[in-house]
Amino acid sequence: MTEENAPQPTRAAADVEQKCRDFRAKFQSLRNEIGKVIVGHTDIVDNVLIALFAGGHVLLEGVPGLGKTLLVRTLSDALSLDFRRIQFTPDLMPADIIGTNIVMEDQASGRRMFEFQRGPIFAQIILADEINRATPKTQSAMLEAMQEHSVTSGGTVYHLPEPFLVLATQNPIEQEGTYPLPEAQLDRFFFKLIVPYSNREELSAILDRTTAGHNPKASPVVSTEQILDARKLVHRVAIAPHVQDYAVRLILATHPGGEFAAGQVNQYLRFGASPRGVQALVLAAKVRAMLDERYHVSFADVADSYLPALRHRILLNFEGQAEGIANDDILTQVLDEVPTALTRELKA
Repeated sequence: MTEENAPQPTRAAADVEQKCRDFRAKFQSLRNEIGKVIVGHTDIVDNVLIALFAGGHVLLEGVPGLGKTLLVRTLSDALSLDFRRIQFTPDLMPADIIGTNIVMEDQASGRRMFEFQRGPIFAQIILADEINRATPKTQSAMLEAMQEHSVTSGGTVYHLPEPFLVLATQNPIEQEGTYPLPEAQLDRFFFKLIVPYSNREELSAILDRTTAGHNPKASPVVSTEQILDARKLVHRVAIAPHVQDYAVRLILATHPGGEFAAGQVNQYLRFGASPRGVQALVLAAKVRAMLDERYHVSFADVADSYLPALRHRILLNFEGQAEGIANDDILTQVLDEVPTALTRELKA
């Protein structure tokens, strides 16, 4: 290496550090802006923002009245992005989501032609409210949009605006009039987050904000370009081979009958996590690393992302369902049993 080229890596490293500092500042500003409206639920907010910057969709599950819809609306207010809400109901049809071709007539020539009328899916932030109330046929209309960021109608492919983010909500306790989400659709969600009840202090703060005439609203603090730049930066965060292998083994440990199958996996699981699971795990870990002022992924970053990234990607067998086993319990046991490094590697 010549003396002329020697300073270049240093300048590049300084540039990355500055971009990461800017990323942390934007993340914090988004967190603070959402906090003006949403009381508590800091882990939920952080995980939603992690999914946003990692480029993934989020499924929010919780009983009615916990602020799931308000969180999504507040996030859209804090971002300079186009927002649409789709209320999923049993009579909702795929065309109500993606749009349809309708016959249009040219007033001058009288000629008739088909013209595609875009549906509400053509937005940057989609709130799929009570997504499990729609039929499987309608839910399948979301598959292409969530994976390829495009929809197909009449043989023509229409690309969705970027960034594109689906935030779906569902109620876990009311089963009448609902349909289980297909596994293929569940796998397209980056995170599944369980929204808990608010505690005593949070409920008091909610009352102060909602019953005393004080209605705060979030203001835009992050632009489209800043989100897209941050997503590119996330992919540049380094991950060492042994840390990546830890993430891979955590996924393989959920596969029944596999070499790395852990604990109760063989007894209670029918299917384990897909490759999308390890992709979500690593990308989320990279975002967490930057939030912790590091530019490399640690074992803790991977472990902290494990439950939200995988709880919806494993499928219980009949025995697991009959005994009321929770997905989180199995994944927690996997985390406890899978070592950060293989024994033979430690000896070497």
